[in-house]
Amino acid sequence: MLGATFFSLILPAMDRFSGGSGLANAGMAVTGLLAGGSFLHLANRFVPHEHFLRGPEGSNSQAIRRLWLFVFAVGIHNLPEGMALGVGTGTGDESISLPLMTGIGLQNIPEGMIVALALIAEGFASRTAIFVTLATGLVESIGVLIGATAVGFSAAMLPWGLSASGGAMLYIISSEMIPETQKNGFEHQATAGLMIGFAMMMILDNAFQA
Repeated sequence: MLGATFFSLILPAMDRFSGGSGLANAGMAVTGLLAGGSFLHLANRFVPHEHFLRGPEGSNSQAIRRLWLFVFAVGIHNLPEGMALGVGTGTGDESISLPLMTGIGLQNIPEGMIVALALIAEGFASRTAIFVTLATGLVESIGVLIGATAVGFSAAMLPWGLSASGGAMLYIISSEMIPETQKNGFEHQATAGLMIGFAMMMILDNAFQA
């Protein structure tokens, strides 16, 4: 995820900003990145949801059934992934879209299994766990439509969409994924996994460039 964010979103965004100096283009990319991260920060703060390890967050989370809190939590995570895929596909550049789809797709397989198993461990029925997993996947599909539609309106939206999607993904990685994986004595394993995943995305990115 971290590798896909840099190689398939942030760096291509900087390459596609034009009309100014290199510093100005970088500044526009940073603006988009911060906008995407800020959007996720607000969603994380105000949308009620519950993490498996950190517990409930967001406003009025106590008034909503726990099942839906889990759905919202994974949905907040999956929406920017979908938007990133939609924007990446909207570039029309397979050297961007293919590694992005491959990286996020590979990450989604164990993620879906973890969500389902965690819900079962929390006492939910297997059928309910499958429903929640499918529902969160639907959120990602909605994100794809949003991202692809946004960049489809104007080519000028493309670098902004890439940088904003990168910012949203970076926020999720830093705020949710890294802290969750570093808990309970798994710091070294989590760090090794992050480095291996980043290295794999480096290889994928260069493989699709060839």
